[in-house]
Amino acid sequence: MTMEEMNDMSLFEGAADNADLLEKLLKASLIHADETYQTPPQIIWVDNSTIATLGNFSASTGKAKSRKTFNVSALVAASLANGKVLQYTAKLPDDKRKILYVDTEQSRFHCHSVMQRILRLAGLPDNMNSENLVFFGLREYSPNLRLRLIEYALQTQKGFGLVIIDGIRDLMLDINNPSESVHIINKLMQWSSRYDLHIHCVLHLNKGDDNVRGHIGTELSNKAETVLVISKSNSMANVSEVKPLNIRDKDFAPFAFQINKEGLPEIAKDYVVDSTTAKQPKMTIADITDEQHDKALGMAFGKKVVSGYENVINALTKGYTTIGFARGRTVMSKLLTFLLKSKLVVKCGNNEYCRMKDYPSLPLLEEQEVKK
Repeated sequence: MTMEEMNDMSLFEGAADNADLLEKLLKASLIHADETYQTPPQIIWVDNSTIATLGNFSASTGKAKSRKTFNVSALVAASLANGKVLQYTAKLPDDKRKILYVDTEQSRFHCHSVMQRILRLAGLPDNMNSENLVFFGLREYSPNLRLRLIEYALQTQKGFGLVIIDGIRDLMLDINNPSESVHIINKLMQWSSRYDLHIHCVLHLNKGDDNVRGHIGTELSNKAETVLVISKSNSMANVSEVKPLNIRDKDFAPFAFQINKEGLPEIAKDYVVDSTTAKQPKMTIADITDEQHDKALGMAFGKKVVSGYENVINALTKGYTTIGFARGRTVMSKLLTFLLKSKLVVKCGNNEYCRMKDYPSLPLLEEQEVKK
C-alpha cells in the first residue's frame, strides 16, 4: 500500500470488517530494524532547544489575559520570516513555507489586528496580503463545522508547514468529555502526520489553579511535543513570562516579553525570570488513569454497595486518597458525577451506589460501616 493510499482515509471506511485492508494497513505500519527512518525536520527553536518538528504538535497555555496570542504572534512571525522574533528562531522548508492560522473565538476586527501584528513582526507590510499566511476567523461556526473547515483547508491547500489553532477548546462541545478529547487529539495526530506539518494549539489554564483546562488539556499535555506556559509577571504587570511546561527536547531558559508603544511584543531586557517559581500542575480528575480509578474504587467499594450520598462521598475520599488524589467534599462530589457519567459507578438502588463491574448481585453495606 502506497503512502498516497494510506493518506486517503476514504479507503478506510469499514476497515474493521475488511480483513484484506487490515492486513495491508498492518504491513504498511510495520517498523523494520534494518531500515533507516528520517529524523523529523526541526522547524522552531528557543535557544538550542527544539520546540517544534514536522509531523508533531505542540501547545501554548496560560490564564486569561496572560498575552498568549501575543506570544503565538511572535512564534508565527518567526516562521513567516524564517528568522528570529523574541526568542523563537524558525526555518520552514522551502516547500512548506505557508502558515495556516485559525482563530475560533475573536471577532474579524481582532483577527485582523492579530494578522497585522504578525506581518509587522515579520518585517512585512501590514496592509498587504502575504501568500504564506492564510488566516481564518471561525468564531460564528459550530464546533463540528470549525473542525471540518480546518480539515477541508488542509485537504485542498498545499504547502503548509505550520498550523495554528488559537482556541482548540472551541472545536468541541465539552472540554471534559473523554470521547471528544480523544477525537480531537487523534485529529491533530492524523493531520500532522498525513500532511507532514506542525500544529500549534492555544488552550487556557484553569482560573483557580495552574492546570491545563479540561480533559482535552490533559490529553494535549500527554501527547504534545512541547507545551509552553505563558504567565503574567508577579512583579511587573506589563511583562509576561514564557516557560516550558512539558518538552521532549531539553528545557530552555525561560524568557520574558513586554508590549512596546507600537503594540508589538519585545524582549523585556532588564527583567530576570525566576525559573524556580514554576509550579507543577496539580492532578485533576481528568488526569486519573483507568488503572488508578480501578485501584481507588476497589478501596472505596470493595465488592459492596454503599448506601447514602454522604457515605459514598466519604468512601470515595478514602479510596482516592490512596492514589494521591486527596481532595475536599466539593471536588469529590464532582468526581462522583464524573464516575456516574462514565459508568464506572452506578446507582444500584434507592440512593445506593456500587461499581459498575460488580453490579447487580452485591450485599448491602450498612451505613454505619462507612466511617466519616
